Amino acid sequence: MATIANTSALQSSSSSSRTLNSILPPRKLLASRLSYTQRFNLSPNPLSISSKPNVNSKKRLSNLHVICAVKKLAETELVAVPAETEELAGKFPSSSGVYAVYDGNTELQFIGISRSISASVLAHRKSVPELCVTVKAGVVDEPDRTALTQAWKSWMEEHIGATGKVPPGNESGNAIWVKRSQKKSDLRLTPGRHVQLTVPLEELIDRLVKENKVVAFIKGSRSAPQCGFSQRVIGILEREGVDFESLDVLDEDHNTGLREALKRYSNWPTFPQIFVNGELVGGCDILTSMQEKGELTALFKK
Repeated sequence: MATIANTSALQSSSSSSRTLNSILPPRKLLASRLSYTQRFNLSPNPLSISSKPNVNSKKRLSNLHVICAVKKLAETELVAVPAETEELAGKFPSSSGVYAVYDGNTELQFIGISRSISASVLAHRKSVPELCVTVKAGVVDEPDRTALTQAWKSWMEEHIGATGKVPPGNESGNAIWVKRSQKKSDLRLTPGRHVQLTVPLEELIDRLVKENKVVAFIKGSRSAPQCGFSQRVIGILEREGVDFESLDVLDEDHNTGLREALKRYSNWPTFPQIFVNGELVGGCDILTSMQEKGELTALFKK
């Protein structure tokens, strides 16, 4: 009979990354190859292009009809990036769209697309604060990949037409804006359903939530949530810059019986469930309400 040691019951799973390279064909813009180098989920997806124009490509570009619901770049309001993280959510939308980042001299540094504009701005403010001083944002109402790409292209073409140059952050080879940390893998509660546990699941859950500051029990993985509530929770935690662990309650291979065991442990009937410092905070509605009231920063600092 196989047993599980106390320190080895929790195992990390590997998660496959899905990049825009695998779902969008490259196109030429001013003889430039658009490169999608980031994940298309909670994070921004900047496009890089070469700064060397080509006459033939420019002719083809003039025949391209772009349908875009966002305002022109020049007509979009320039908003200052606040110094405090909790103020940022109120300044920029958490919706999908296109955004442009400016430095202290109001020089455009980067144009990107994102599934959460506020999360992208927060990430840039943390990584390059001297270059992320003000931002223009345009929400795309029906944010499929085509609409987002068209919005990005319309702003990029407008800027190139006005200045004759590509924003520094969008030039090929620029790694300042495109480098992103890999997302954590989801934890596995057990090595597999074929292994007989020597301790109750409730004990493993108790150990997990007490040994980790923030734990989110969600439907699906953090990179591919399987319900809207789980996706919203992951988005909130990432926007707040929280270092958290996640478990997929739908994984019957490695988390067999977790849903029912967790309901008994927490006395909470639905998912997702978020624990902080070993205590149940609640689900999506409670976390959303706390975010709107500006209470999350204090919660995660405890």
